[in-house]
Amino acid sequence: MTHSIHRKLVAAVLGVAAVTFAGAPAPSARAADAVPAKALTEGAKKDVVDTAVAAGQFNTLVAAAKAAGLVETLKGAGPFTVFAPTDDAFAKLPSGTVEMLLKPENKEKLAALLTYHVVPGKVTAKDAIALDGKSAKTVNGKEAKISVVDGKVKIDGATVIKADVDATNGVIHVIDAVIMP
Repeated sequence: MTHSIHRKLVAAVLGVAAVTFAGAPAPSARAADAVPAKALTEGAKKDVVDTAVAAGQFNTLVAAAKAAGLVETLKGAGPFTVFAPTDDAFAKLPSGTVEMLLKPENKEKLAALLTYHVVPGKVTAKDAIALDGKSAKTVNGKEAKISVVDGKVKIDGATVIKADVDATNGVIHVIDAVIMP
């Protein structure tokens, strides 16, 4: 998906001007470097949704959560563990996938995809490492495989590129790919 289409898509779903994303840095070879550290370290003062918004690298995820009707749930008491794909991770999906999922008639599919990225409770990186070779039951009811490869935590093949971003109602682990149920 080109950056122009991505900006228009996010702007349309969020109802904000596309100019909001003007001057945004090009996708980084190291996605973890693209996530503003200050926004992520201040997350403990905000819920998982507001922490993702403040980071500025989860615009597609937030737009998708809004389209799926999940924002209020994710702003709830929790705790939640969110394996959050970056905008770059969503851009790796086949062309047209995000646009298709954001259509109102695909709201259930989108919700199923997004809830596959959420585990109930607060699972820290240390907890995830202890789950090496096991599965975690996601909010959508399906199991996601946790593994540790070369010291890096993976969930269904996506690599955690930034772990333990605290929020008032849980924790976010930034991942480099969208995982599919």
